[in-house]
Amino acid sequence: MQLYIIRHAQSENNALWERTGSSNGRIPDPELTAVGRQQAPLLANFLTTSGPAQTAPGRDSDNRDGFNLTHLYCSLMERAVQTAACIAQATGLPLTAWEEIHEWGGIHRKDEETEERIGLPGPNRAYFTGKYPALLLPPDLDAAGWWNRPAEPSEQRVARAQRVWRQLLDWHGRTDDRVAIVTHGGFTQSLLAVLLGFSESITVSGEAREVWFATNNVSISRIDFETDHVRIVYLNRVDFLPGALVT
Repeated sequence: MQLYIIRHAQSENNALWERTGSSNGRIPDPELTAVGRQQAPLLANFLTTSGPAQTAPGRDSDNRDGFNLTHLYCSLMERAVQTAACIAQATGLPLTAWEEIHEWGGIHRKDEETEERIGLPGPNRAYFTGKYPALLLPPDLDAAGWWNRPAEPSEQRVARAQRVWRQLLDWHGRTDDRVAIVTHGGFTQSLLAVLLGFSESITVSGEAREVWFATNNVSISRIDFETDHVRIVYLNRVDFLPGALVT
């Protein structure tokens, strides 16, 4: 399996953070910004670009011969679906919603006074079928909304990433599938930590430091799972974007 972890295009909350350095005023389930709507088609076009074989078999470490994706999954959060829908249209691949690859916390709002995170229902089946008719939805998604529960506690993030990893292995582990998941910066952090057996904090000069994987909007990270080893091919690839659109 070749796994491509793709972060969604710039959302309204991403832009808010870049402007203010704060999440105050965040939107529970934001859409893409004007910049994000430029990034997503560039990503989709890059993923469909291919040319005559230029490398020896098994040596195409920068996808010069194309991506040739076989499967495409996305989070049910609006910004991920918007981004993935561009990819699905460009590649012709079916787009399958995967609830478990949502961003940290799920759909929630933050009480500005108490800072309590309050879970919200999220869009329901009618919303998605009306706006994204080609999106393959979970069979149990109904009128109540796909989230419809309390905000996800931070201590549950790694366990969820472990479930996603096990599911990826069940579906694609011993195959030549090229799997793309369109997800989020926070969840990418947790998934990479699980895949690489990496701690999310280390001690430097006697002080605890958090470890972060850089993930720009629409970045692509590729990990190949071979029969006897795992190969980290590249992380946070955005060389297909003009500099002005790197966020």
